[in-house]
Amino acid sequence: MEGTKKTRLEVIRLSEDEKSVIILDQTRLPNHEEYFTISDAESAWNAIKLLQVRGAPAIGVFAGYAMYMLAQKMTEKPFDEFKEEFREQARYLNSSRPTAVNLSWALKRQVALVDSYDGTETAEIVRMVGEEAAKIDDENAEMSRRIAEHGVTLVKDGDGILTHCNAGYLACLGYGTATAPIYYGTEQGMKFHVFSDETRPLLQGARLTSYELARAGIDVTLICDSMASIVMKSGAVDAVFVGCDRIAANGDFANKIGTSGVAILAKHYGIPFYTLGPSSTIDFDTPTGDDIHIEERDPREIKEMWYSEPMALEEVHSYNPSFDVTDHELVTGIVTENGIAWPPFEENLKKLNMK
Repeated sequence: MEGTKKTRLEVIRLSEDEKSVIILDQTRLPNHEEYFTISDAESAWNAIKLLQVRGAPAIGVFAGYAMYMLAQKMTEKPFDEFKEEFREQARYLNSSRPTAVNLSWALKRQVALVDSYDGTETAEIVRMVGEEAAKIDDENAEMSRRIAEHGVTLVKDGDGILTHCNAGYLACLGYGTATAPIYYGTEQGMKFHVFSDETRPLLQGARLTSYELARAGIDVTLICDSMASIVMKSGAVDAVFVGCDRIAANGDFANKIGTSGVAILAKHYGIPFYTLGPSSTIDFDTPTGDDIHIEERDPREIKEMWYSEPMALEEVHSYNPSFDVTDHELVTGIVTENGIAWPPFEENLKKLNMK
């Protein structure tokens, strides 16, 4: 869809000299389209932690380029010293967002490359780290396209689709993941109506999903999270597409807080519920959702962040988990670039991952 391509923003890129990573600052959307240049480890850590760059696949791509940026600062060091510091920088970046597995996946991939290097020329391995970062980026784009092709088979022209949080191109690059079938189907001439949950507490559905879909000319209606039930009950929703930050071996998965509630509602109203994400999001070392670490964020995001004055007394306690875990029994199917996994997930995710 030519119009979509024209209205997409560039999310992550290297600077011309390849010594910095330039990102679209997603904390400033939708009212300000601003770019932020990252040239050191602390800025990279903060960019992930503060959600200036966000979404599991985009974080993975960013991590690949960030390690290349940091590697270039160590070109003059002896290789053994370079390797130890490279590992330390990867550990540091990994501490910024413990739930999103794509971050650790991309960092481990870069560290494994350095560990496997059998030469002694630091400049050569730095060049290879840069090539690996570009591969991660290219593979992510291909992953997104393939998810789009598989996911579009689950819907038909005219369907209403509800989504939660943001798993579009801003979070995942390319077509996105949860929105990939929507963009791809639109390119094929299909029409959809999307209901975008605002997604508390950071409003990614309002600020980002509704923003990017509207910008692309796709019919979208923003709703509060608490409105999902009445919209489903009305018959306006034919399928639910959501992203995922980590999928456990049994099919439980972590996504933005509120996703599990949407899944429960979809089950009640008999609406198919799908999570879409790259195979790198599947963590076979995590047996069930109970083993997924849930990040808790600053309570002020609930009480103060979106208001000119606090909306709760200072002494009122706040609980602000960033994610929740959706039980696999609520999931109709899991869409990856390798195809669609159906229950039983523990068996079929392994088969899918071998493709």
